[in-house]
Order: sequence, then C-alpha cells, then structure tokens
Amino acid sequence: MHMSTDLAVSEPPNALRLITQAYMSLLLIAFALMPALFIAYLYFQQDPTLKFENHLFHEFAIAVATLEGLFVTYVTWRCYRSSGEPLLRWLTLGFLGFVLIYAPHGAFTGMAHRNIWLFLLYGPASRLAMSILLLVGLLSYNQPSDKVEKRADARAWLMWIGLFLMMDIAVAVIAYSPFAGHPAVRLSMEGGALVFSTLNVAAMLMRRIHSPLMLVFGISVAWFALSSLAFILAGPWNHMWWLAHAIFAGGFFLLSYGVVQAFRTTQSFSTIYSQAEMAARLAASMADTQRALQQVQLSNQRLERLAATDPLTGVGNRRHFIEHIGAEIARAKRTGAPLSLLSLDLDHFKDINDSRGHSVGDEVLRVFVRKCLEAIRPYDSVARVGGEEFMVLLPGATLDTACTVAERLRSAIEGAAFDVGAQPSVGVTISVGVSEFGRDGDTLDGFLSVADQRLYRAKHEGRNRVIVA
Repeated sequence: MHMSTDLAVSEPPNALRLITQAYMSLLLIAFALMPALFIAYLYFQQDPTLKFENHLFHEFAIAVATLEGLFVTYVTWRCYRSSGEPLLRWLTLGFLGFVLIYAPHGAFTGMAHRNIWLFLLYGPASRLAMSILLLVGLLSYNQPSDKVEKRADARAWLMWIGLFLMMDIAVAVIAYSPFAGHPAVRLSMEGGALVFSTLNVAAMLMRRIHSPLMLVFGISVAWFALSSLAFILAGPWNHMWWLAHAIFAGGFFLLSYGVVQAFRTTQSFSTIYSQAEMAARLAASMADTQRALQQVQLSNQRLERLAATDPLTGVGNRRHFIEHIGAEIARAKRTGAPLSLLSLDLDHFKDINDSRGHSVGDEVLRVFVRKCLEAIRPYDSVARVGGEEFMVLLPGATLDTACTVAERLRSAIEGAAFDVGAQPSVGVTISVGVSEFGRDGDTLDGFLSVADQRLYRAKHEGRNRVIVA
C-alpha cells in the first residue's frame, strides 16, 4: 500500500504534462524565430550605410562554407546509400547543388567592383536551388526506400552535377545581361528561396512531422527562410548582409548536425526516435528480453528433464538416480530414518528381444514401469539403470518393509499379462536384490554393491525371487 501511494504521488498530473508540453513547443518556436529578432534590430536601429567590405575575409568564409558543404554532402550521400531513404537523396542533391552554385560567389569576390551582379547572384541562386530540392525531399518523407540499384546509379548523380554547372553558366549569362541590375532578378531568386523555405515549414506543420531529426530539419529551413528575408533587406557588405550570411550558416550547421546524427545512428532521418518513443521501444525490448529469458529457462528445464530421464520409459536415468540416492543418504544420516534399495532385473529379457523383436521388448519395458509404479508407494522412486535393469529407492523403509514391497512387486509382475499389441501376451518375471543403508553398507558404493550382489544371487538361484540376505 505504501509503495502504490508513493507511485501515485510521483506521477505528474495531466495539467502539468500539458503545460510542460506547451512550454517545450514555445521554446522550439522561439528558437526557430530567434534570427527574426536580430533582423528587426538591424533593420530599425542600424545605419544601413555602415559597411564591412573585406574581400579576403569573405573569400575565406565562402571557402570554409564550401568545404563544409562538400563534407555534409558526402555524409548525407553515405546515409542515403545505406538506408535508401528518398528524403536523404534529395538532401544530398540540395547540399550538392548549393555547393556547386555557391562556390562561384566566393570565387568572384574580386569581381565585386567590376560586375557586382556576377558576384551577388550566385548566392540567391544557390539558396533557391537548395530550398526547392529540400521541399521535394520533404514531400518524399516516409516513402519506401529506393532500390539498391538506384542508389548506386552514378549516371543520375552526374546528370544533376551537369544541371548545377549549367545553372552556374546561366547565372553568369544573366550577370552580363542588360537586365542583371533589375530588382526583379535578384528578388525573384531570393524571394523564391524565401517562399520555398516557408513552404517547407508549412508542409511539416500540416503533415505533423515530429520526429527529432525532422524538427532539426524544420528549424534549419526556418532559418534559411529568415536568411533570405535578411538578404532581401540587405545591401552588399552592410551589417544586414553579413547577418544574413550568419543566419544561413547557422541553419546549415544545424541541419548538418542532423545529418551527422543520422550517420552515427540509424543512417536515416525517419527512424531516429523521440525520448518517448525510445522509452516505449526500450520497454518493449525489455518485455521481449524477459519473454526470451523465460523461454530459455523453460528450455533449460526441459533439457534438464531430458538429461535426467530415460527417454523410453519416462523414469529417471542412472545419473539422476545416483544424485537422488546421494541426497537421500544425506537425509538419512541427518535424521536417522531408514533407507532401502531394490535392485531388480527382468528375467530372460534377451529372449524376448530375440524372439519377439526389439519393439516388443521396448513395449514390455514401458508396461513394466507402469506396473512397477502401481505396486510401490507414491514417494518411492524408480530408475532405469541399464538395458533391463532397474532400481527402486524406498525412503523411510527398513529391510523388512523393503522386502515386503519387493515381494509385492515380484508377485504383481509374475501375475500380470503383458499384452503387446496384437501379439500374444508376454510372460515376465523379475529377480530382486534388497539392501538397507547402514545395515548393508554405510557408503553409496557399498549400499549399491550389496543390492547388486543379492540381485545376482537371485538370478543365479533360479530367478523370479527376492534375496534379502
């Protein structure tokens, strides 16, 4: 009662569960929208004419971003090769497209004074391509895995690489065209990236995708959307422009964390579990383990029974009977109670096997055991210790009592008809040797030896008899 009361006290009420769940949701939303605070601060408080134009720093930052993008692309591709998850295929293409289109943005930094559009347009073009591919990937979430042949098809990847390089050429053509400086050109690219990133977040909310890595995906895409908003509000080299780079880098770092987490665990975005799911799966695994242990215990018990049992007659075998005698001897020594033993043998059993066949002989042994169990006391035990040799242990029986039991058993077997199938009845008699522990030996070997010697005397003196002394 005390334990159940403690459990009831420790169980949190439903209201608290709902409040903490709402608090966690608000924290995630606040984290996803945090860059909006910095954007609003710079937009309303900072002088837009302040600039930080450092080409070397920009080239270094883009080089680092390109190398990281290549690394994340490779890790995502390895995850896709392992799991075949379509989302990972599109994530790989999104990262690869971003890297191949974004790299010229750093390479052409020195062109900023001669052709600003050749320098600027590769950024929004890379973000637009990646946001489109991420949306396609999200729409393929939880679809069946790609076949192994499709994962290993190099032609598809080469085709996409060719498409991304063609986009690089297209951006260069636009940058040298007369309408490169029209606001609609850059706005269509950056605005498109903003729209597709927002659609990613909306699709996640509508599909109610809550798996841990997909939450990372959703927050990253929200940061991508906010970075596009910052780029739209920014001018080249001003603080808003650098903030937009930082927000996008933060989203990319976060998404790359999800990819590496998938690589180090299940190599899939859809099979990383929440804490509640992990607890449920752990409980299920523990239940399965407990059931397996119970099955092992039952199997071990069955094996122990098989190891201790004669398979033909179902009674104990010699090894088990010797162990049982040892335990009874220890008890007799401890309590002083008498303990007797019958060593018996079916007379002329070889003749039955030779004349009637071994199948008849086996059935005779089984019938004998049944009749033997009917003739002895419930707490006595029978064991088959040889081909047609048996022993009966009689706890609490003196030599006279054991002799009475042996004679009753001999008489019952002699007067019984051993009906074996359609064949004529088989006549069976037994010879019995009787010994009492302490009186006929105070060790296990001596106890058994005396009973065996008296059995041999019974057989030598004409069989179908009980020898006590």
